[in-house]
Amino acid sequence: MAISDLKLPEGVHAHTFKTPAQLAEELAKAVAAQLNEAIVRQGVATLVVSGGRSPVAFFQSLIKQPVDWSKVVVSLADERWVPVEHGDSNAGLLKKHLLQGPAAKARFVGLYNAANTLQDAADQANQALAELPPIDVLILGMGDDGHTASLFPNSPNLKDALSVESPRRCWPMLAPTVPHQRLSMSRKLLASARYTVLSIQGQSKLNTLNDALAGNDEAALPIRAFLQPTLEIYWCP
Repeated sequence: MAISDLKLPEGVHAHTFKTPAQLAEELAKAVAAQLNEAIVRQGVATLVVSGGRSPVAFFQSLIKQPVDWSKVVVSLADERWVPVEHGDSNAGLLKKHLLQGPAAKARFVGLYNAANTLQDAADQANQALAELPPIDVLILGMGDDGHTASLFPNSPNLKDALSVESPRRCWPMLAPTVPHQRLSMSRKLLASARYTVLSIQGQSKLNTLNDALAGNDEAALPIRAFLQPTLEIYWCP
């Protein structure tokens, strides 16, 4: 099955690439163009990215693009509730692979804080995100279980985190894999992005996407909440 075989909603566009390296390079060019347009339009651009291993090549390509990083704000769609020095930290990943060289001039708004409980950490992150400018570019990933950001199926706060009514920006979430405790931007905040890309690789992710398109239960496959018009999907085998 190829992504061209999927019945995508009207207004959702798919792009296929031969290799992960090509996908990373073309995604970096597209994101840089969006950031530069935002800077011209409003003087600042806000980029929200996802963590994990998959985006590393994209980060490394992005910092080579011509962007005035001193006018860019960077944040994370989600975070593992571990110190920045921890190997599982998304903020640590960004500091190592994205916020380097010219991109070190960007202002980083992180989600992690060393609170007493995950709920307290989410409350503090919720306050910090009040200072985040409107999101210009959002890069999402997706797990084989249909999660995106840290909006996991069966997580206790999932219903509230997927609500389009709740004004809360950050929710404490639980993941089925270690580290279990996560912080995630809400669906409402993520969906406010001007330009959103879902970047995925491999046949298993394509199968999950196909399953997501076949139903509408967002709690079962949270990625369904984002399969909306203007979404761009970047995929490679």
